[in-house]
Amino acid sequence: MNPKTDFFFNEAGPWQKEFKKLRAIALSTELVEDLKWGCPCYTYEGKNIFLIHGFKEYCALLFFKGALMKDPDHILIQQSENVQAARQIRFTDIEQINDLEKILRNYMFEAVEIEESGAKVEMKKTKEFEMAEEFQQQLDKNPELKEAFEALTPGRQRAYLLHFSSAKQSKTRESRIEKCIPQILEGRGIND
Repeated sequence: MNPKTDFFFNEAGPWQKEFKKLRAIALSTELVEDLKWGCPCYTYEGKNIFLIHGFKEYCALLFFKGALMKDPDHILIQQSENVQAARQIRFTDIEQINDLEKILRNYMFEAVEIEESGAKVEMKKTKEFEMAEEFQQQLDKNPELKEAFEALTPGRQRAYLLHFSSAKQSKTRESRIEKCIPQILEGRGIND
């Protein structure tokens, strides 16, 4: 147990019983408990294996390389089409966790084996992400913007591309792009 994570398990909230049960299962694997992104994260030799987190309608285990896991029980969920590596197992009550305890432990050990093997999730390249036509037009007419965008890290580029292309209407895409241009020119990501 890591005292830095105690607040997560001790705060009153809708998933406290479930969080405590998931923690007990996680600690039984002898992985190291740490606090990352405000959540308990379980590591092996310094590498992130999975974390516990909660949402309004469910709590979950998130496996960082879940896309590489076998999932014979068909319980891993890809949160959205844009999530490439991570997969969740979601819970809405303690009974689900109790019923799956042995399976969860097996998934945890499989995730460690994947990490030990050195396997990597094949990630889409930034150029494979959809480029909103409106943003391409801005890049074409503004060389300074194009240079600033290309200087961003691939992750920051992808975040902008996803943000722009997810809007259904051209007017919304244009508005998002206009709002983000100053940040891009300053070399900042969308969430910086």
